[in-house]
Amino acid sequence: MPGRTWELCLLLLLGLGLGSQEALPPPCESEIYCHGELLNQVQMAKLYQDDKQFVDMPLSIAPEQVLQTFTELSRDHNHSIPREQLQAFVHEHFQAKGQELQPWTPADWKDSPQFLQKISDAKLRAWAGQLHQLWKKLGKKMKPEVLSHPERFSLIYSEHPFIVPGGRFVEFYYCYGHVPNGGRVYYLQRSQPPLLTLMMDCYLTHTNDTAFLQENIETLALELDFWTKNRTVSVSLEGKNYLLNRYYVPYGGPRPESYSKDVELADTLPEGDREALWAELKAGAESGWDFSSRWLIGGPNPNSLSGIRTSKLVPVDLNAFLCQAEELMSNFYSRLGNDSQATKYRILRSQRLAALNTVLWDEQTGAWFDYDLEKKKKNREFYPSNLTPLWAGCFSDPGVADKALKYLEDNRILTYQYGIPTSLQKTGQQWDFPNAWAPLQDLVIRGLAKAPLRRAQEVAFQLAQNWIRTNFDVYSQKSAMYEKYDVSNGGQPGGGGEYEVQEGFGWTNGVVLMLLDRYGDRLTSGAKLAFLEPHCLAATLLPSLLLSLLPW
Repeated sequence: MPGRTWELCLLLLLGLGLGSQEALPPPCESEIYCHGELLNQVQMAKLYQDDKQFVDMPLSIAPEQVLQTFTELSRDHNHSIPREQLQAFVHEHFQAKGQELQPWTPADWKDSPQFLQKISDAKLRAWAGQLHQLWKKLGKKMKPEVLSHPERFSLIYSEHPFIVPGGRFVEFYYCYGHVPNGGRVYYLQRSQPPLLTLMMDCYLTHTNDTAFLQENIETLALELDFWTKNRTVSVSLEGKNYLLNRYYVPYGGPRPESYSKDVELADTLPEGDREALWAELKAGAESGWDFSSRWLIGGPNPNSLSGIRTSKLVPVDLNAFLCQAEELMSNFYSRLGNDSQATKYRILRSQRLAALNTVLWDEQTGAWFDYDLEKKKKNREFYPSNLTPLWAGCFSDPGVADKALKYLEDNRILTYQYGIPTSLQKTGQQWDFPNAWAPLQDLVIRGLAKAPLRRAQEVAFQLAQNWIRTNFDVYSQKSAMYEKYDVSNGGQPGGGGEYEVQEGFGWTNGVVLMLLDRYGDRLTSGAKLAFLEPHCLAATLLPSLLLSLLPW
């Protein structure tokens, strides 16, 4: 049993509040954390370098008292409180960020897990041990007052401890029925990409806990119902209508955690266009790719967020996640003896697979592409997400792995020594070139590693080796892990976007440890390998390719 995979999946599940909720996300009512004059004045005064800091600060007293005091103060200053007095007001009525949390170490955490012994390289083994220690630093549980006085916190209460990503992100990022974008009230209007069903599958693989599945299968169904009811779009092609899903948040207003930036960006547009802009920004945040040229393609200015059009695109990765979830749900219901529900999800998966093949797949290129609903064409730019169906197992062509390799070669992706870039577009956004993100490395590496083609498996290892060395080299220099890396300048911490690159960092640590668990007997900490041109790659892997053709 792979120790790291089991532990990481359990850590993810520990944060789940598996209770039933309505499929439609509720509006955020807080006049302090979500909308209103207090939020506007504080954020536009830019009391903090990062807008998220204010909306993460707990209240010292009841919100009604805070609002009453603020209203009087604002009225006395004609609704424009001087910065110093505003700062004093916040200092008096709010506590420092993070006060509602306390440290927590997972009960099954072990100082020297068995997987470390599988790592041959002594330097990598020592590094992995240090990364393993970070789970204690990132482990948190909520103080009792979050339950007794929830109105004083933006944090959504969970009785279960959890792992935070790190840096500015000191809340859980996956829980409850409709799975909000994060564990704060101002995230309630946005979902997370639908991966809860995959978490359950991971848990079941290592525990065989069918009783837990039986207790919570309806919660999994609730998440998929949310996407069906609120994020479905019809695409008409070749005389047929295909139902697929998109990221879409039908609520305007600036994002509380990026309030001043959203207001300033909206000021560049006519007043009638501002609510639509804010809704598209929230949809981009829902995708996890906040922000990227993926959502700017076709806008009036391809490098400006003012032209964001997230909801106008049918994303490859989202639909691959849902295709995978539908297959897993069918398997779960079969396991529980519910044949009618198993059949329902099997049919849904079959329908989505047909839609993926018709609407998103491109045979000539050998990849899937986001579909532009307005322009009625595919976005043929490179993004690692274009290969998500390979990772999710949502394809019917047995030769798809070979085509995916050619797609990577044609875009010269295998020439990048430090990781797979998030795009080939340099927009200044953090989900674009030259940044590389751990989850996208995982999508491509595991997608290729699962293929029966030996050549694909060897490329997967090469990509894993590159990513491990990038993370190891940066850690050796800075004694820190980061949420993203710059693959253009020797693999330094990434940049761009709306905030400084964050240390921590949950998913970076998780992917590194997973790769060390999988390839620990082969990975090395030495000098980087030279990049492989396509023709060199073919020559290098020819023996492996010939082996893969043998009947055994």
